[in-house]
Amino acid sequence: MGRIASGWAYLVVAALVSVAAYLAGAEPVFAAILFALSLLAIVLREREEAPKAPPVASAGPAVTAAKGDASGPVISAVIGAIDLPVFVIGRDGMLREQNRAAGKAFGALEPGLHISARFRSPSVLDMVRETIATDEPNQIEHSERLPSERVYIVRSSPLRIEGASEDLFLLSFKDISELRRIDRMRSDFVANASHELRTPLASLRGFIETMQGPARGDPKAQERFLAIMLEQANRMSRLVDDLLSLSRLELKAHIAPDQKVDLVPVIGHVRDSLAPLASDLDVEIRLHVPEGKVEVLGDRDELVQVFENLIENACKYGQEGKVVDVYVRNPAGSPVEVSVVDHGPGIPAEHVPRLTERFYRVSVTDSRSKKGTGLGLAIVKHILTRHRARLVVKSEIGQGTEFAVRF
Repeated sequence: MGRIASGWAYLVVAALVSVAAYLAGAEPVFAAILFALSLLAIVLREREEAPKAPPVASAGPAVTAAKGDASGPVISAVIGAIDLPVFVIGRDGMLREQNRAAGKAFGALEPGLHISARFRSPSVLDMVRETIATDEPNQIEHSERLPSERVYIVRSSPLRIEGASEDLFLLSFKDISELRRIDRMRSDFVANASHELRTPLASLRGFIETMQGPARGDPKAQERFLAIMLEQANRMSRLVDDLLSLSRLELKAHIAPDQKVDLVPVIGHVRDSLAPLASDLDVEIRLHVPEGKVEVLGDRDELVQVFENLIENACKYGQEGKVVDVYVRNPAGSPVEVSVVDHGPGIPAEHVPRLTERFYRVSVTDSRSKKGTGLGLAIVKHILTRHRARLVVKSEIGQGTEFAVRF
Protein backbone atom coordinates (compact mmCIF):
# COMPACT_ATOMS: atom_id res chain seq x y z
CA MET A 1 0.00 0.00 0.00
CA GLY A 2 2.95 2.36 0.73
CA ARG A 3 4.33 1.91 -2.77
CA ILE A 4 0.91 2.66 -4.31
CA ALA A 5 0.48 5.86 -2.26
CA SER A 6 3.97 7.04 -3.20
CA GLY A 7 3.20 6.49 -6.87
CA TRP A 8 0.04 8.58 -6.71
CA ALA A 9 1.97 11.40 -4.97
CA TYR A 10 4.57 11.49 -7.72
CA LEU A 11 1.81 11.50 -10.34
CA VAL A 12 0.13 14.52 -8.68
CA VAL A 13 3.46 16.38 -8.52
CA ALA A 14 4.07 15.76 -12.25
CA ALA A 15 0.59 17.03 -13.09
CA LEU A 16 1.05 20.20 -10.99
CA VAL A 17 4.42 20.95 -12.65
CA SER A 18 2.83 20.64 -16.10
CA VAL A 19 -0.13 22.90 -15.12
CA ALA A 20 2.19 25.51 -13.63
CA ALA A 21 4.27 25.61 -16.80
CA TYR A 22 1.13 26.01 -18.92
CA LEU A 23 -0.16 28.88 -16.70
CA ALA A 24 3.26 30.55 -16.93
CA GLY A 25 2.71 30.88 -20.67
CA ALA A 26 4.29 27.69 -22.02
CA GLU A 27 2.83 26.07 -25.09
CA PRO A 28 0.37 23.17 -24.44
CA VAL A 29 2.64 20.76 -26.30
CA PHE A 30 5.59 21.73 -24.10
CA ALA A 31 3.46 21.25 -20.97
CA ALA A 32 2.39 17.77 -22.19
CA ILE A 33 6.01 16.78 -22.92
CA LEU A 34 7.05 18.01 -19.49
CA PHE A 35 4.28 15.87 -17.91
CA ALA A 36 5.41 12.79 -19.86
CA LEU A 37 9.08 13.26 -18.88
CA SER A 38 8.12 13.72 -15.24
CA LEU A 39 6.03 10.54 -15.39
CA LEU A 40 8.92 8.59 -16.99
CA ALA A 41 11.31 9.76 -14.25
CA ILE A 42 8.82 8.58 -11.62
CA VAL A 43 8.52 5.08 -13.26
CA LEU A 44 12.32 4.65 -13.45
CA ARG A 45 12.72 5.69 -9.82
CA GLU A 46 10.05 3.18 -8.75
CA ARG A 47 11.79 0.35 -10.66
CA GLU A 48 15.14 1.10 -9.00
CA GLU A 49 13.61 1.16 -5.53
CA ALA A 50 11.50 -2.03 -5.97
CA PRO A 51 12.86 -5.10 -4.04
CA LYS A 52 14.78 -7.43 -6.38
CA ALA A 53 13.18 -10.83 -7.10
CA PRO A 54 15.27 -13.89 -6.21
CA PRO A 55 17.22 -15.20 -9.18
CA VAL A 56 15.52 -17.89 -11.25
CA ALA A 57 18.43 -20.24 -10.71
CA SER A 58 17.77 -20.34 -6.98
CA ALA A 59 14.37 -22.02 -7.63
CA GLY A 60 16.00 -24.76 -9.72
CA PRO A 61 17.54 -26.89 -6.95
CA ALA A 62 14.31 -26.80 -4.96
CA VAL A 63 12.29 -28.10 -7.93
CA THR A 64 14.90 -30.73 -8.74
CA ALA A 65 15.00 -31.88 -5.17
CA ALA A 66 11.24 -32.18 -5.12
CA LYS A 67 11.35 -34.31 -8.27
CA GLY A 68 14.12 -36.43 -6.84
CA ASP A 69 12.17 -37.04 -3.67
CA ALA A 70 9.13 -38.15 -5.67
CA SER A 71 10.97 -40.41 -8.13
CA GLY A 72 10.79 -43.49 -5.85
CA PRO A 73 6.98 -43.56 -5.53
CA VAL A 74 6.63 -42.69 -9.22
CA ILE A 75 8.84 -45.63 -10.24
CA SER A 76 6.95 -47.99 -7.90
CA ALA A 77 3.61 -46.88 -9.33
CA VAL A 78 4.76 -47.22 -12.96
CA ILE A 79 6.40 -50.65 -12.72
CA GLY A 80 3.51 -51.86 -10.57
CA ALA A 81 1.17 -51.29 -13.51
CA ILE A 82 3.34 -53.42 -15.84
CA ASP A 83 2.34 -57.07 -16.15
CA LEU A 84 5.87 -58.20 -17.08
CA PRO A 85 8.41 -59.03 -14.35
CA VAL A 86 10.46 -55.83 -13.91
CA PHE A 87 13.45 -55.01 -11.67
CA VAL A 88 14.97 -51.55 -11.09
CA ILE A 89 18.67 -51.63 -10.19
CA GLY A 90 21.31 -48.99 -9.47
CA ARG A 91 24.65 -48.47 -11.14
CA ASP A 92 26.15 -50.73 -8.46
CA GLY A 93 23.89 -53.62 -9.57
CA MET A 94 21.89 -53.51 -6.34
CA LEU A 95 18.11 -53.93 -6.44
CA ARG A 96 16.08 -50.77 -5.83
CA GLU A 97 12.55 -51.86 -6.81
CA GLN A 98 10.65 -54.84 -8.22
CA ASN A 99 7.01 -55.20 -9.22
CA ARG A 100 4.48 -57.82 -8.19
CA ALA A 101 4.89 -59.79 -11.43
CA ALA A 102 8.62 -60.15 -10.71
CA GLY A 103 7.94 -61.43 -7.22
CA LYS A 104 5.39 -63.91 -8.56
CA ALA A 105 7.69 -65.19 -11.30
CA PHE A 106 11.03 -65.24 -9.48
CA GLY A 107 10.25 -64.81 -5.79
CA ALA A 108 10.67 -61.74 -3.59
CA LEU A 109 14.16 -60.21 -3.55
CA GLU A 110 15.01 -57.78 -0.76
CA PRO A 111 15.99 -54.26 -1.91
CA GLY A 112 19.71 -53.68 -1.43
CA LEU A 113 20.75 -57.15 -2.57
CA HIS A 114 22.80 -57.57 -5.73
CA ILE A 115 20.88 -58.80 -8.77
CA SER A 116 23.24 -61.81 -8.93
CA ALA A 117 21.60 -63.09 -5.73
CA ARG A 118 18.68 -64.16 -7.91
CA PHE A 119 20.05 -64.49 -11.45
CA ARG A 120 23.27 -66.47 -11.69
CA SER A 121 23.19 -66.82 -15.46
CA PRO A 122 26.47 -65.41 -16.84
CA SER A 123 24.67 -64.12 -19.96
CA VAL A 124 22.14 -62.10 -17.90
CA LEU A 125 24.83 -60.65 -15.60
CA ASP A 126 27.14 -59.80 -18.52
CA MET A 127 24.27 -58.03 -20.27
CA VAL A 128 23.49 -55.98 -17.15
CA ARG A 129 27.17 -55.04 -16.69
CA GLU A 130 27.42 -53.97 -20.34
CA THR A 131 24.31 -51.78 -20.06
CA ILE A 132 25.63 -50.12 -16.90
CA ALA A 133 29.01 -49.51 -18.52
CA THR A 134 27.72 -48.15 -21.84
CA ASP A 135 24.29 -46.70 -20.93
CA GLU A 136 22.93 -48.55 -23.98
CA PRO A 137 20.02 -51.06 -23.97
CA ASN A 138 20.69 -54.77 -24.53
CA GLN A 139 18.58 -57.87 -25.04
CA ILE A 140 19.14 -61.65 -24.81
CA GLU A 141 17.12 -64.87 -24.67
CA HIS A 142 17.31 -66.65 -21.31
CA SER A 143 15.98 -70.05 -20.14
CA GLU A 144 14.97 -71.03 -16.61
CA ARG A 145 14.95 -74.77 -15.86
CA LEU A 146 13.43 -74.75 -12.38
CA PRO A 147 10.76 -75.02 -11.07
CA SER A 148 9.59 -75.49 -14.67
CA GLU A 149 11.16 -74.79 -18.03
CA ARG A 150 10.52 -71.19 -19.08
CA VAL A 151 12.03 -69.05 -21.84
CA TYR A 152 12.32 -65.26 -21.52
CA ILE A 153 13.40 -62.32 -23.63
CA VAL A 154 15.45 -60.34 -21.10
CA ARG A 155 16.02 -56.64 -21.77
CA SER A 156 18.17 -54.17 -19.81
CA SER A 157 18.05 -50.44 -20.45
CA PRO A 158 18.87 -47.14 -18.73
CA LEU A 159 15.93 -45.61 -16.82
CA ARG A 160 16.27 -41.88 -17.39
CA ILE A 161 14.18 -39.86 -14.90
CA GLU A 162 14.74 -36.11 -14.67
CA GLY A 163 15.86 -35.12 -11.21
CA ALA A 164 16.48 -38.69 -9.94
CA SER A 165 19.08 -38.83 -7.20
CA GLU A 166 21.01 -41.67 -8.93
CA ASP A 167 21.36 -43.49 -12.25
CA LEU A 168 18.84 -46.32 -12.52
CA PHE A 169 18.47 -49.26 -14.91
CA LEU A 170 15.44 -51.37 -15.87
CA LEU A 171 15.63 -55.16 -16.19
CA SER A 172 12.49 -56.73 -17.75
CA PHE A 173 11.50 -60.32 -18.59
CA LYS A 174 9.04 -61.25 -21.35
CA ASP A 175 7.84 -64.87 -21.15
CA ILE A 176 7.90 -66.50 -24.61
CA SER A 177 7.65 -70.11 -23.38
CA GLU A 178 4.26 -70.63 -25.03
CA LEU A 179 5.55 -69.29 -28.37
CA ARG A 180 8.54 -71.65 -28.25
CA ARG A 181 6.25 -74.56 -27.38
CA ILE A 182 3.97 -73.74 -30.32
CA ASP A 183 6.98 -73.48 -32.61
CA ARG A 184 8.15 -76.94 -31.52
CA MET A 185 4.66 -78.36 -31.98
CA ARG A 186 4.44 -76.83 -35.44
CA SER A 187 7.80 -78.19 -36.53
CA ASP A 188 6.96 -81.63 -35.07
CA PHE A 189 3.60 -81.54 -36.82
CA VAL A 190 5.14 -80.68 -40.20
CA ALA A 191 7.79 -83.38 -39.76
CA ASN A 192 5.17 -86.01 -38.81
CA ALA A 193 2.76 -85.01 -41.58
CA SER A 194 5.48 -85.10 -44.22
CA HIS A 195 6.62 -88.49 -42.91
CA GLU A 196 3.07 -89.86 -43.06
CA LEU A 197 2.63 -88.65 -46.64
CA ARG A 198 6.06 -89.80 -47.78
CA THR A 199 5.30 -93.53 -47.33
CA PRO A 200 2.17 -93.73 -49.53
CA LEU A 201 3.74 -91.40 -52.11
CA ALA A 202 6.80 -93.66 -52.31
CA SER A 203 4.52 -96.69 -52.77
CA LEU A 204 2.57 -94.97 -55.55
CA ARG A 205 5.74 -93.94 -57.33
CA GLY A 206 7.20 -97.44 -57.08
CA PHE A 207 4.09 -99.14 -58.44
CA ILE A 208 3.75 -96.62 -61.28
CA GLU A 209 7.38 -97.22 -62.32
CA THR A 210 6.81 -100.98 -62.15
CA MET A 211 3.70 -100.77 -64.31
CA GLN A 212 5.55 -98.63 -66.84
CA GLY A 213 8.47 -101.10 -66.91
CA PRO A 214 8.50 -104.81 -66.00
CA ALA A 215 4.70 -105.11 -65.52
CA ARG A 216 3.81 -103.24 -68.70
CA GLY A 217 2.31 -106.35 -70.31
CA ASP A 218 1.13 -108.15 -67.17
CA PRO A 219 -2.63 -107.51 -66.60
CA LYS A 220 -2.74 -109.52 -63.35
CA ALA A 221 0.16 -107.59 -61.82
CA GLN A 222 -1.38 -104.32 -62.97
CA GLU A 223 -4.69 -105.20 -61.36
CA ARG A 224 -2.96 -106.07 -58.05
CA PHE A 225 -0.82 -102.92 -58.14
CA LEU A 226 -3.79 -100.69 -58.95
CA ALA A 227 -5.66 -102.04 -55.92
CA ILE A 228 -2.67 -101.21 -53.67
CA MET A 229 -2.31 -97.78 -55.28
CA LEU A 230 -5.99 -97.04 -54.62
CA GLU A 231 -5.53 -98.06 -50.99
CA GLN A 232 -2.53 -95.72 -50.61
CA ALA A 233 -4.39 -92.86 -52.32
CA ASN A 234 -7.32 -93.39 -49.93
CA ARG A 235 -4.88 -93.32 -47.02
CA MET A 236 -3.51 -89.95 -48.15
CA SER A 237 -7.06 -88.67 -48.65
CA ARG A 238 -8.00 -89.67 -45.08
CA LEU A 239 -4.87 -88.00 -43.75
CA VAL A 240 -5.61 -84.74 -45.61
CA ASP A 241 -9.25 -84.81 -44.43
CA ASP A 242 -8.15 -85.27 -40.81
CA LEU A 243 -5.60 -82.46 -41.11
CA LEU A 244 -8.27 -80.14 -42.48
CA SER A 245 -10.63 -81.15 -39.66
CA LEU A 246 -7.96 -80.28 -37.09
CA SER A 247 -7.35 -76.90 -38.74
CA ARG A 248 -11.06 -76.05 -38.71
CA LEU A 249 -11.38 -77.09 -35.08
CA GLU A 250 -8.40 -74.97 -34.03
CA LEU A 251 -9.94 -71.90 -35.68
CA LYS A 252 -13.08 -72.10 -33.53
CA ALA A 253 -11.63 -73.74 -30.40
CA HIS A 254 -12.48 -70.69 -28.26
CA ILE A 255 -16.15 -70.58 -29.35
CA ALA A 256 -18.29 -72.79 -27.12
CA PRO A 257 -21.38 -74.32 -28.82
CA ASP A 258 -24.74 -73.14 -27.47
CA GLN A 259 -27.24 -75.57 -29.01
CA LYS A 260 -28.93 -78.38 -27.10
CA VAL A 261 -28.18 -81.84 -28.45
CA ASP A 262 -29.90 -85.07 -27.36
CA LEU A 263 -27.16 -87.70 -27.05
CA VAL A 264 -29.49 -90.72 -27.26
CA PRO A 265 -30.35 -90.38 -30.98
CA VAL A 266 -26.76 -89.29 -31.71
CA ILE A 267 -25.37 -92.54 -30.27
CA GLY A 268 -28.06 -94.52 -32.11
CA HIS A 269 -27.11 -92.86 -35.40
CA VAL A 270 -23.42 -93.65 -34.86
CA ARG A 271 -24.22 -97.29 -34.05
CA ASP A 272 -26.25 -97.63 -37.25
CA SER A 273 -23.56 -95.99 -39.43
CA LEU A 274 -20.85 -98.30 -38.02
CA ALA A 275 -22.96 -101.45 -38.24
CA PRO A 276 -21.38 -102.62 -41.56
CA LEU A 277 -17.85 -102.19 -40.14
CA ALA A 278 -18.81 -104.02 -36.93
CA SER A 279 -20.34 -106.84 -38.96
CA ASP A 280 -17.16 -107.20 -41.04
CA LEU A 281 -15.06 -107.35 -37.84
CA ASP A 282 -17.54 -109.74 -36.17
CA VAL A 283 -18.11 -107.25 -33.34
CA GLU A 284 -21.44 -106.42 -31.67
CA ILE A 285 -22.16 -102.83 -30.59
CA ARG A 286 -24.47 -102.79 -27.57
CA LEU A 287 -26.15 -99.58 -26.37
CA HIS A 288 -27.09 -98.91 -22.75
CA VAL A 289 -29.11 -95.67 -22.72
CA PRO A 290 -31.66 -94.27 -20.26
CA GLU A 291 -35.24 -93.51 -21.16
CA GLY A 292 -36.00 -89.97 -22.24
CA LYS A 293 -33.65 -87.27 -23.40
CA VAL A 294 -30.05 -86.72 -22.35
CA GLU A 295 -29.25 -83.18 -23.50
CA VAL A 296 -25.97 -81.30 -23.51
CA LEU A 297 -24.82 -78.05 -25.11
CA GLY A 298 -22.95 -78.98 -28.27
CA ASP A 299 -22.60 -79.25 -32.02
CA ARG A 300 -24.36 -82.36 -33.29
CA ASP A 301 -22.06 -83.05 -36.24
CA GLU A 302 -18.95 -82.70 -34.10
CA LEU A 303 -20.35 -84.98 -31.40
CA VAL A 304 -21.18 -87.56 -34.08
CA GLN A 305 -17.53 -87.34 -35.16
CA VAL A 306 -16.34 -87.87 -31.56
CA PHE A 307 -18.39 -91.00 -30.97
CA GLU A 308 -17.71 -92.40 -34.44
CA ASN A 309 -13.98 -92.17 -33.70
CA LEU A 310 -14.28 -93.75 -30.25
CA ILE A 311 -16.65 -96.57 -31.24
CA GLU A 312 -14.76 -97.31 -34.49
CA ASN A 313 -11.47 -97.53 -32.55
CA ALA A 314 -13.12 -99.84 -30.01
CA CYS A 315 -14.33 -102.10 -32.81
CA LYS A 316 -10.95 -102.19 -34.57
CA TYR A 317 -8.54 -102.42 -31.63
CA GLY A 318 -10.85 -104.34 -29.25
CA GLN A 319 -11.94 -106.79 -31.93
CA GLU A 320 -10.81 -109.77 -29.85
CA GLY A 321 -13.48 -109.00 -27.24
CA LYS A 322 -16.27 -109.37 -29.82
CA VAL A 323 -18.43 -106.80 -27.97
CA VAL A 324 -18.33 -103.01 -27.60
CA ASP A 325 -20.57 -101.56 -24.88
CA VAL A 326 -21.70 -97.93 -25.05
CA TYR A 327 -23.15 -96.43 -21.86
CA VAL A 328 -25.01 -93.10 -21.67
CA ARG A 329 -25.33 -91.99 -18.04
CA ASN A 330 -27.28 -88.99 -16.73
CA PRO A 331 -27.26 -89.26 -12.93
CA ALA A 332 -29.02 -86.53 -10.96
CA GLY A 333 -26.59 -83.86 -9.79
CA SER A 334 -23.66 -85.32 -11.75
CA PRO A 335 -22.22 -84.60 -15.20
CA VAL A 336 -23.52 -86.42 -18.27
CA GLU A 337 -21.10 -89.19 -19.27
CA VAL A 338 -20.79 -91.41 -22.33
CA SER A 339 -18.51 -94.45 -21.99
CA VAL A 340 -17.24 -96.66 -24.81
CA VAL A 341 -15.92 -99.95 -23.44
CA ASP A 342 -14.18 -102.69 -25.40
CA HIS A 343 -13.00 -106.07 -24.08
CA GLY A 344 -9.83 -106.34 -26.11
CA PRO A 345 -6.15 -106.64 -25.14
CA GLY A 346 -5.95 -103.25 -23.39
CA ILE A 347 -3.35 -100.49 -23.64
CA PRO A 348 -0.06 -100.45 -21.66
CA ALA A 349 -0.12 -97.74 -18.97
CA GLU A 350 2.87 -95.83 -20.38
CA HIS A 351 0.98 -95.15 -23.61
CA VAL A 352 -2.28 -93.85 -22.09
CA PRO A 353 -1.17 -90.22 -21.37
CA ARG A 354 -0.02 -89.76 -24.98
CA LEU A 355 -2.98 -91.24 -26.85
CA THR A 356 -4.40 -87.83 -27.88
CA GLU A 357 -1.09 -86.57 -29.34
CA ARG A 358 -1.05 -86.10 -33.09
CA PHE A 359 0.31 -89.11 -34.99
CA TYR A 360 1.00 -91.00 -31.76
CA ARG A 361 0.37 -94.73 -32.09
CA VAL A 362 0.66 -97.55 -29.59
CA SER A 363 1.62 -99.81 -32.50
CA VAL A 364 2.47 -98.20 -35.85
CA THR A 365 2.08 -101.48 -37.78
CA ASP A 366 -1.26 -102.29 -36.15
CA SER A 367 -2.57 -98.77 -36.75
CA ARG A 368 -1.64 -98.70 -40.44
CA SER A 369 -3.06 -102.18 -41.02
CA LYS A 370 -6.37 -100.86 -39.63
CA LYS A 371 -6.18 -97.73 -41.85
CA GLY A 372 -5.57 -95.34 -38.98
CA THR A 373 -4.07 -91.88 -39.53
CA GLY A 374 -2.92 -91.26 -35.94
CA LEU A 375 -5.14 -88.16 -35.76
CA GLY A 376 -8.49 -89.56 -34.63
CA LEU A 377 -8.04 -89.06 -30.88
CA ALA A 378 -6.38 -85.67 -31.44
CA ILE A 379 -9.57 -84.60 -33.24
CA VAL A 380 -11.66 -86.01 -30.37
CA LYS A 381 -9.63 -84.01 -27.84
CA HIS A 382 -10.03 -80.75 -29.81
CA ILE A 383 -13.78 -81.21 -30.16
CA LEU A 384 -14.24 -82.02 -26.48
CA THR A 385 -12.12 -79.02 -25.47
CA ARG A 386 -14.45 -76.78 -27.49
CA HIS A 387 -17.43 -78.46 -25.78
CA ARG A 388 -15.87 -77.88 -22.33
CA ALA A 389 -15.79 -81.66 -21.87
CA ARG A 390 -12.92 -84.04 -21.16
CA LEU A 391 -11.80 -87.51 -22.15
CA VAL A 392 -10.91 -90.02 -19.43
CA VAL A 393 -9.12 -93.23 -20.46
CA LYS A 394 -8.94 -96.35 -18.29
CA SER A 395 -7.25 -99.50 -19.50
CA GLU A 396 -5.98 -102.76 -18.09
CA ILE A 397 -3.91 -105.29 -19.99
CA GLY A 398 -6.03 -108.29 -20.94
CA GLN A 399 -9.23 -106.67 -19.62
CA GLY A 400 -10.02 -104.01 -22.24
CA THR A 401 -10.22 -100.22 -22.43
CA GLU A 402 -12.79 -97.59 -21.47
CA PHE A 403 -12.98 -94.15 -23.09
CA ALA A 404 -15.32 -91.91 -21.09
CA VAL A 405 -16.53 -88.49 -22.26
CA ARG A 406 -17.60 -86.27 -19.35
CA PHE A 407 -19.57 -83.10 -20.14
